[in-house]
This record gives sequence, structure tokens and C-alpha cells, in this order.
Amino acid sequence: MVSLESDYNNGVHPKVLEHLGVTNSQRTASYGDDHFSQHARQLIREACQAPEAEIYFLAGGTQTNATIIDCLLQPYEGVICCDTAHINVHEAGAVEFTGHKVLALPGHDGRLVADDVAAYLDAYYADETAEHMVRPGMVYITFPTELGTLYSLQELQDLSHLCEHYGLPLYVDGARLAYGLAASPDVDLPTLAHLASVFYIGGTKCGALCGEAVVFPAGHAPAHMLSRIKQHGALLAKSRVVGAQFEALFSDPSPLYLQLGREAVELAMRLRHLFTHRLHYRPFIDSPTNQQFFIVPNADLPFLRRHIGFETWCPVDAGHTACRFVTSWATTPAELQTLEELFR
Repeated sequence: MVSLESDYNNGVHPKVLEHLGVTNSQRTASYGDDHFSQHARQLIREACQAPEAEIYFLAGGTQTNATIIDCLLQPYEGVICCDTAHINVHEAGAVEFTGHKVLALPGHDGRLVADDVAAYLDAYYADETAEHMVRPGMVYITFPTELGTLYSLQELQDLSHLCEHYGLPLYVDGARLAYGLAASPDVDLPTLAHLASVFYIGGTKCGALCGEAVVFPAGHAPAHMLSRIKQHGALLAKSRVVGAQFEALFSDPSPLYLQLGREAVELAMRLRHLFTHRLHYRPFIDSPTNQQFFIVPNADLPFLRRHIGFETWCPVDAGHTACRFVTSWATTPAELQTLEELFR
């Protein structure tokens, strides 16, 4: 069976695992003060062309979102996102658990549009009872989105300028960042570092066993950040484990992290061609990234399930279901060839 359920149902890339093995016997300081983490931070600064960046390694994506949002907001503030955002749908209310309301606006194929955010902010500030309401304190987006779609450079610039105008931080969730960058024609790490107040480079879904790298591109992270990360349960005592993994992912002149993203997207495009041209399935969402969504006849589901691991997304009508198929750094060309031969 070809496993396409998700991009985190596998272990760790062999090169990352090898580096963990090579460094395993070395004794280091804890809580991110080790030389692996220090080197990884420098490599990420160079990749982002952000020499002043402050970088922190956290355990996982949900912990990262809850921690960063809580640290950047005042107790009376909430976070603006689109209705399909991960923090609004698939994090079990982790942000609300910290005491901050998620302020969800209608999305456009998973994207948050600057004009909608501006209208929301203008309405808030014009309301005479605004002091009795949750104050919008930041804007959250994902790159790529939960639906596999991308923000264009212009859309990111519009959101960044809007946030700057209103004095709000723009936070970019990069759980699948490698795949978004691979599919984008005009957004790279330096661009993201220039436009975002803070973002994270996702490791868990992009070649690492676990861990995410939070980047404050211009510095200016909240005070006592390490203490706050620990308070949120997102700090590993053996943080070297995350640091060493990012050291492996970013050590080469052409970082392995970006290479893995490109390979996964190339295989996703082969999968897309197979499903649209041979099986004649219609895309449910037009995604250029490693997440592919198709409208599948219900009669085909049992056969597909015998050969492919995938996720049913939602019913489309009485006879069809939208399904998600996800390639990752661990998907192989041989697996795609197996499917191509199966569906000749």
C-alpha cells in the first residue's frame, strides 16, 4: 500500500538520522544552549538573509502556535485568521486554552485577504463599544494554507503592509513551509523573513523526527522567551535533538530542507496528472503543493483504499467524496510508479 495519508506519518530523513547518530555520544548543554543549536541558528540566519534573527527551537507545531500567539498578545487580545486556519480547526482549541480568542474571517481557498482584514479592523476601531470587545492583536496565516494553496508575493505584501499600518504582528505558520516554498514562483525564505514579524520553519512534516524553528527575523522577540516557551511545555530539555536536526537540514549550500520540499511537490504533480488524466477525477481544490484534493466517486473508494492510504475530506454530493492525498519527503518515485502501473 502507498501511504499518502499525511506528511508526518513517517520517521526521519536518513541524513538527519545519520547526523543524530554521529552526534549522539557528544555531551552538550541543555535547553537549546548547545553548539548544534547555535550552529543551526546561524545556518538559518544565512538561509533567511536575516543576520539579526532570533531563533528558538520548539517541540511541535501546536505548541509553537499556542506559545507564540500567547507571547505576542496582551491578555485582552485575540488573533485574526481565516476560518479554515489550523489554529481555528485542528488544534483542539489550544489558542483559546491560553485565554485568547481566535477571530476567524471567511477564507478564500484557505487564504486570508487583506481587504477583509482591513474591513474587520476598521469596523472594530469605529465601534464605540470596542473596549468591551476582544481587541485584534495579531494576524495569523499559514504558508502553504491548510488547503494546499499559496499566497502570492503581492498577497503577502498586502498583508504585511496592512499589519504594519495597524501596528499588528504578522505571524506565518510554516508547518509545511518546505512544500510551500518549493511550489511558489515568487516567495522564498528571505522574502518571508522580510515580510513576516515572526514565522516558523516546520521540521516535523518536512524531514525531521520532531521540532520547529521559530524565527523572529529582525530580533525583538518577547522578553524572557525561553522561560515562556518552557511555561507552555514546548521546550525540550534535550533541545539539542531539534537543533542537530535543523543543522542537518540546513548545512548544505543547497539546503536539504528545500530539496525535500521540491522532491515532494514534483511527486505531487505526478500524482495530480495520474488522477486527472487517467482516472479523470476533478480537483476539489486547485493546490500546487504536496497536498492534493480530488473528487472521488464513492464507488471507487473501496478499491482505492486497498492500494492507497488517504484521508476522506468531506462529502461533495450523494455519489462523490472529496479526498486528500499527501506526498512528503518520504514519498518515493517507486511508489508513484506503482500507482501509475496500477491505473494504466
